[in-house]
Amino acid sequence: MIKLGDAYDEQNIFAKILRGDMPCIKLYEDAHTLAFMDIMPQVEGHCLVIPKQPAVTFLDLSDEGAAAVMATAKKLAAAVIKAVDAPGFMLAQLNSSYAGQTVPHYHMHILPRHEGLELGFHARDPEDMAVLGALAEKIRAAL
Repeated sequence: MIKLGDAYDEQNIFAKILRGDMPCIKLYEDAHTLAFMDIMPQVEGHCLVIPKQPAVTFLDLSDEGAAAVMATAKKLAAAVIKAVDAPGFMLAQLNSSYAGQTVPHYHMHILPRHEGLELGFHARDPEDMAVLGALAEKIRAAL
């Protein structure tokens, strides 16, 4: 259970991705953030932006870290909506298990939206890595 005020766990999956201990399908990286495909997407093109700063929730993130995540999210959102030809998008950010947060590292979801297309369940159904890899190529090309 993730609660507000929890200490940062260096063994969480996103910390392992940042260290290179776990793979991800990388979309973008700079000095402060990393963006990659969500392996259990709620919609086609669902991706995540994380800070390199250790932070469990938004309240733990520095002002600089928050600004860096938003700048990367803005860049990525434009590329994602172009890659999947979406007329809209949603940014989602959950704080604590009570809000639906499943990984104890601050992260922003970018979810392209189409009329009539419902969101799938959060963190439930893994996508084929080849499908995600092909979509990631389209997103990187749109950056």
